[in-house]
Amino acid sequence: MDFGLKKEHIDAINNVFNEYQNVEKVLIYGSRAKGTHKTGSDIDLVIAEKEISFSQMMEITNKLDDLLLPYKIDISQKSKISNSDLTDHINRVGKIFYQKNDKD
Repeated sequence: MDFGLKKEHIDAINNVFNEYQNVEKVLIYGSRAKGTHKTGSDIDLVIAEKEISFSQMMEITNKLDDLLLPYKIDISQKSKISNSDLTDHINRVGKIFYQKNDKD
């Protein structure tokens, strides 16, 4: 398990990201990145590279929700975060959760 998540759950989430050409890198932050998560902790994810459209963000959110995983998934775009404390936290503790391969 990585970040306190089963491999099949990570793979399912990453398969959603892989459907979108402009989603190149996603970071995980918060308790799961720090290793302080508890059973049922949410998954905090941020799209770190290129900006995506609002409609694509909604599609991704809906597809992640449709996975029916036993976690709440919070996803955002780094470029849209205005809270500097949150951005600093992501920069400090964020770890790569998904990165598109060059061959994809």
